[in-house]
Amino acid sequence: MERPKLQLTLSPLDKMVMILGWIALVALWWLTISHYRSLPEVIPTHYNAMGKIDAYGSKRTVFILPAIGTILFVVIAILNRFPQVFNYPTEITADNALRQYTNATRLLRLLQLMLMLVFLFIQFKTMKATVDGASGLGVWFLPTVLVFIFVPVAYFVVRSFKAK
Repeated sequence: MERPKLQLTLSPLDKMVMILGWIALVALWWLTISHYRSLPEVIPTHYNAMGKIDAYGSKRTVFILPAIGTILFVVIAILNRFPQVFNYPTEITADNALRQYTNATRLLRLLQLMLMLVFLFIQFKTMKATVDGASGLGVWFLPTVLVFIFVPVAYFVVRSFKAK
């Protein structure tokens, strides 16, 4: 059976999350471009699981994170326009399609925002490490990111089972 194709209407909260995602992406590029000239030739390029710097490289590598962020942002935005192709834990019917699609696209928008905020934080800490010799992202970075990613995923998956 083919899933229904619906045109979703964004709630004010959906619009706000989307706008915040765009702002975070623009801020990521602004931070990178505005500080590029003042960076030393060698900068931190990687952090271990404890948030400590474990690799250095050319300052040109500072553009990798905004580039990956932009690609992910655009891919998620495009994918979000086609919720009928997503993999759902429940069967999609004409009765539950609107609720399931809204739930799934809302999750993707939230994850899109979270990714941009994580990338922005990493870029900020990289810039800070080059200026004041900070040691890295901090020991709480990875656990915090995992919570920010997996708690919304769990919440929306549970909601999808209730959205029958």
